Amino acid sequence: MSKPVQTNRTFTIEEVVNDVRDRGDAALVEWSALFDATTSDVPERAVAYGDVPTAAILDAAESVRKWHAAQRPDDLMLEVSPGVTLERRWTPLRSVGVYVPKGLVSSLIMGAIPAQVAGVERIVVCTPPSGAAAVAAAAALLGIDEVWAVGGAQAIAAMAYGTESIAKVDKIIGPGGGAVNAAKLLVSKDVAIDLPAGPSEIVVVADEGFDEDIIQQELAAQMEHGPDSRAFVVRVGDDLEEALREVERFAAEHVALLGERAESLADRIRNAGAVFVGPYAPVPAGDYATGANHVLPTGGWSRSTGGLGLESFMKTVTVQRVTKEGLERIAPTIEALAELEGMTAHKATARR
Repeated sequence: MSKPVQTNRTFTIEEVVNDVRDRGDAALVEWSALFDATTSDVPERAVAYGDVPTAAILDAAESVRKWHAAQRPDDLMLEVSPGVTLERRWTPLRSVGVYVPKGLVSSLIMGAIPAQVAGVERIVVCTPPSGAAAVAAAAALLGIDEVWAVGGAQAIAAMAYGTESIAKVDKIIGPGGGAVNAAKLLVSKDVAIDLPAGPSEIVVVADEGFDEDIIQQELAAQMEHGPDSRAFVVRVGDDLEEALREVERFAAEHVALLGERAESLADRIRNAGAVFVGPYAPVPAGDYATGANHVLPTGGWSRSTGGLGLESFMKTVTVQRVTKEGLERIAPTIEALAELEGMTAHKATARR
């Protein structure tokens, strides 16, 4: 068993995660006291307090709900060959942990609403104590009742491994800072995560001579997320293909297309978390109001993965049905491949 946290030394994110895994609530409250100046000797639920913009929260939630409900994938059943039928069935996860950065009610909406639409039975929210009151108030409006005033790497560890107070979850989703992302990557060997959504990024692709004020608005909005945010401008001159290559090379979280030539690239961009087309589609519209999910890949991850969608809260189960006649038909294939691989027990199952 780990020893209590000693505050007179340096430590790593791995130590925080392992300590919470090993000592549960005791470690959780000690790390929270160190990082967030909490004083309770047990993990505390967030308590709703203060005014929140109810209409805006419900409006944003309804848009997110509508868009994600439309994403529900169909189950599939196919008779691959006579007597051999396969079924691919989508089912919701049983439990999901939603990490909400300090005071970011919009991130609560982006995590909790798709989970509800998918049919997740238990949704647990962890958020830093500072700002937790607003998150709890918004959660109450959305019908989410398990909100913990616990943040940072210790919250990720608690959701991943469970403590006496916080039961473990099947998957952890949501953006966070460096410590949160590092913790998510550490626990990903034991529990599923969505993606390491790190510092915000934008590439503004603008025609030569496009309104500079709008360009600067987009850049300023993303840099508002923090000093480690990244913002770039690609000017579209005579070589449209070169502009496209630049966008693909950045593989950014957000791409804003401004101007007729820039906007013509919308259907050709592959490496981006989300693409915003035209001067009336500011990136913050996607952060708050369009209904699209704003939890998106950063740090080049858009080359291989997309942002949160309904399928992020579901998984598939494959059901295989084989009749006697069906097995007889595929037996030669089973036997030949099993023999090739030296699997004699596999080969024996082909004849019954």
